[in-house]
Amino acid sequence: MEKPKEITIYDLARKLNISIATVSRALKDDPVVSKKTRKKIFELAEEMGYRYNHFARNLREQRTYTIGVIIPRLNSYFMSTVIAGIESVANNEGYTLIISQSSESASKEVDSAKTMFNNRVDGLLVSLAYETDDLSHFDQFIKKNVPLIFFDRVAEHPDFTSVLIDNRKGAYESTSHLIAQGCQRILHITATPKRNVYLDRLAGYKQALADHQLTFDEKYILINNLSREAGVQAATAILQMNPLPDAVFAANDNCAVGCMVALKKAGIRIPQDIAFVGFNNDPVSTVVEPNLTTINYPGYKMGEMAAASLINHLNGVNSIDATNTILLRSELIIRASSLKANSGIQL
Repeated sequence: MEKPKEITIYDLARKLNISIATVSRALKDDPVVSKKTRKKIFELAEEMGYRYNHFARNLREQRTYTIGVIIPRLNSYFMSTVIAGIESVANNEGYTLIISQSSESASKEVDSAKTMFNNRVDGLLVSLAYETDDLSHFDQFIKKNVPLIFFDRVAEHPDFTSVLIDNRKGAYESTSHLIAQGCQRILHITATPKRNVYLDRLAGYKQALADHQLTFDEKYILINNLSREAGVQAATAILQMNPLPDAVFAANDNCAVGCMVALKKAGIRIPQDIAFVGFNNDPVSTVVEPNLTTINYPGYKMGEMAAASLINHLNGVNSIDATNTILLRSELIIRASSLKANSGIQL
C-alpha cells in the first residue's frame, strides 16, 4: 500500500491562498496573525491531517525539546510525585520526557545514561542508584555541554547542581522529638549508607543523640532495603533484643509501617512500648493505625524545582552554574505513633 502524501504548510497556504510565512506564524500561535486567520488555519490543518514537523524544527534549532529522567525505582510513591512535578513544568514549557529506571543498579544507570545521550536529550535529571560509586558515565554530557541536575539522591560534583532537602536536619528533628517523648533506646532503620540521603539521616540521628547526652550504640542500627517486607524482618530482629528499643526512627514510611504492623501482631503497643517516626509522608502513613509521625518530603515541589531550573538554564533565563545546591524545606508532622501516653502532648 502506498504511503499517503505528508501534508505541508505549502499545501495549507495554497488552499487558503495566503503566504507560507502567515501559516508558519499561525501554527506557532503568533499573535501577529489575527485570531480569525489562525482559527481558519488550525481548522484546515486538522481537516487535512497536517502534522507539525518537530524533526525539522529540532534540526534548525539544534535542540530536541526532550529531557531525560533517570530514577532508581518507578514503583515508589515519592518518585512518582517527583515525576509528576517534572512533567507539569516540562509540558508547560513544550518539553517531553524520556524516563528510565535504574532498578538500583549502577550498570543499568550507565546504560540509561548512554541511551539518553544517544537520544540527544537537551538536559538530564538524575536520582542515583544505591550501587552507584563512579560518576564517569555522565562525563559525556559535560563534554557536550548538556546540563545535568541531581535530585534527592545526589553526589557532589563541580559541574552539576543538586536539588534536595536537608536530610540531616529532618533526621535530627525526628530523633530529638522521640527523645522529648522520653525515649532513650532509639533504633534507626536505614539503607546501605552509600547515598547522601541515608548518610545524612544517619548523621542527623547520631547528632541528636550526642546533643541530648545519649550514647550511640551500633546494635541500634538496622540496614536493609527499606521495603515493607524489610520492615517485617526488622520487627523480628527487634523482638529478639533485650531490652527492647523504646523507639524506632525509620528512613522511610513503607519500612516503618511494615515494622509497626508486625510488632503490633506480636503484642507490642505503639507508641506506649515502642514509638515510631518515619520519613517521606507517604499516604500509607495516614492509613496505618496509629497514624505515623513522619517528615513531609515535598516530592512534587522537588520535581518542579529540578525541571524549572534545568529548563530556565536551557532557555537562557537563569544558569544552573550559579549554585551547586538547591535546598527545599521539609517539616516534621507529629501524629499518634510517636506520642507516648504520659507525654501530655496533644495532636
